[in-house]
Amino acid sequence: MSGHGLNADRLAHIDRFLQERYIGPGRLPGAITLVQRRGKLAHFGVIGQADIARQKALKDDTIFRIYSMTKPITSVAFMMLVEEGKVALDTPVHRVIPAWKDLEVYAGGFMETFRTVRTKRPMMMIDLLRHTSGLTYGFQQRTNVDAAYRKLKIGEIEKAGTLDGMVDALANVPLEFSPGDAFNYSVSTDILGYIVGKLSGMPFETFLKERLFKPLGMSDTDFHVPPEKHARLAANYQPTKGGMALYDDPETSSYLAPPSLISGGGGLVSTAKDYLAFTAMLLNGGSANGTRFLSPKTIQLMTANHLPGAKTLSDLSTSMFSEVEYAGVGFGLGFSVTTDVPATMLPGSNGDYAWGGAASTYFWIDPKEELICIFLTQLLPSSTYPVRRELRTLVYSAFEDANA
Repeated sequence: MSGHGLNADRLAHIDRFLQERYIGPGRLPGAITLVQRRGKLAHFGVIGQADIARQKALKDDTIFRIYSMTKPITSVAFMMLVEEGKVALDTPVHRVIPAWKDLEVYAGGFMETFRTVRTKRPMMMIDLLRHTSGLTYGFQQRTNVDAAYRKLKIGEIEKAGTLDGMVDALANVPLEFSPGDAFNYSVSTDILGYIVGKLSGMPFETFLKERLFKPLGMSDTDFHVPPEKHARLAANYQPTKGGMALYDDPETSSYLAPPSLISGGGGLVSTAKDYLAFTAMLLNGGSANGTRFLSPKTIQLMTANHLPGAKTLSDLSTSMFSEVEYAGVGFGLGFSVTTDVPATMLPGSNGDYAWGGAASTYFWIDPKEELICIFLTQLLPSSTYPVRRELRTLVYSAFEDANA
């Protein structure tokens, strides 16, 4: 018996499906799909190319830009400081960033002539974790506040400037809404990284390396790819009418050198093995390799739905990105959380939690089924294809038994 309760033939169909639907027709360059259940590796599919032009095959140790799959890691780092008593979820953000004490809410006008009103209450740390802060991303291109972010180059995919500079710039831009009034995907997690650095007394990237990456054995996860690993960085693509075009060449990528802006919202590169170490620690209740990172109760808190009024993303979100177009999903402290399986029209479990990255990467953890799934590819944007939904169906279709 395999012990994981999954059908091997049906798991093998995942790779055939991806090859026939996406990789063969030139819609995705390649993909890694990792499925682990009950602590046993059930499937590790590696198909396609890491670099099409140079005919470099994808390998199990290929390094990927994980973009917003950085966010759960940053959220865990922050919650480690909560457990140490250095900060609380209801701590006002201006306690750490005094210049933000008088942030106001957009009421009209353009960047040079914004009209604003006072917030109903101060922004709290929990607002940063669950994206109810009133901050935004410029790429959403919905409002005049978004336009100000673009003009000031705040939160762009290709990072520029410094984290300190971002914090300073945001002190002069109004919020989209009063904290707690809505969900809006945003640079909130970048600000969490800044706060981790301030409260821990060490650079944010050092905190991650010393407190998370080293003890978890995540040796390939960093904010850049060092010279000895350059050959392992995958190319990144964007869709065209005929298939794909190169977006970021791995031989000239900005990821080959340390960035000036350390982005806790989207700056990390990683591998399937490394991200499995992180997700396995979460599924194991916050412990791995003899080290306690978080308590099980803190992880339970993080993976509950924290949206005001117990609402879902489809009810409360003002965002334009692929994770919030589906019903039955709430948001916790760094993850989306399934609250109503039938409403999602997908198999799964209430309480499973997930997140994805801009280049179509994705993971989810189903605690009830002791399941981890990690999907890695490199195609911007993540909304191009419904592969994440398809992957959920394919993985759950391989179940031969289920936990009660």
